[in-house]
Amino acid sequence: MEILEQNAAYVVCVKPAGIPSQGEGPEAMPARLAAELRALSAQLAAQPAAGPSASPAEPSLGLHGEIYPVHRLDQAVGGVMVYARTKQAAAALSRAIQEGRMEKEYLAVLTKPMAEPHGTLRDLLYHDRVKNKTYVVKRKRNGVKEAVLDYETLASGAEGTLIRVHLHTGRTHQIRVQFASRGCPLAGDGKYGGKGSAPLLWSYRLSFPDPRDGRMQTFEKSPENPPWKALFAEKQQ
Repeated sequence: MEILEQNAAYVVCVKPAGIPSQGEGPEAMPARLAAELRALSAQLAAQPAAGPSASPAEPSLGLHGEIYPVHRLDQAVGGVMVYARTKQAAAALSRAIQEGRMEKEYLAVLTKPMAEPHGTLRDLLYHDRVKNKTYVVKRKRNGVKEAVLDYETLASGAEGTLIRVHLHTGRTHQIRVQFASRGCPLAGDGKYGGKGSAPLLWSYRLSFPDPRDGRMQTFEKSPENPPWKALFAEKQQ
């Protein structure tokens, strides 16, 4: 697992696709991340000092406490996530989400291009928890929430159409259902009209105020496996 940043308040990592972002089981991200940081802590503690006056590696960079999830990614989706390391940091990051100060950008592959190469999608969504499926609806009612995103087409090729998505709201399956409702489902997304069980969706960039001092921090990581590579090559042409 790749760790992009860790400190006393939070950890930023790259979640592999197929791993639950929340939960208490050993396969979920909190447990995996805790184990990863404990291993890193042990490695740092075992490193010899660089010189007679140098301090030993700081083992507290590893984790011996809790991991606090503050946002989620669908299990099938990989990419950049932040986890809090203290209750205070978790509260600060959760507040940033509620106030719209945590910004999320995604990369996605559509089965076909949108009618317009860029634009804003605005819908009313209802999530059926029993079916674990989200629907676009026409009227406000109990459980219905507004969903807004911006998108920009980056490249098109044999693998599909690569887009960048900026979320203004974070609804369950929002990106997947908003594009599917316009006849452009995500490649690999069998749940919403594509073919397969692994939608080509990636959490590419995450920005949030540091819980310690409020300064905005930005982290990004592009996917490196096929078919993403082929589409990035198309983008460069």
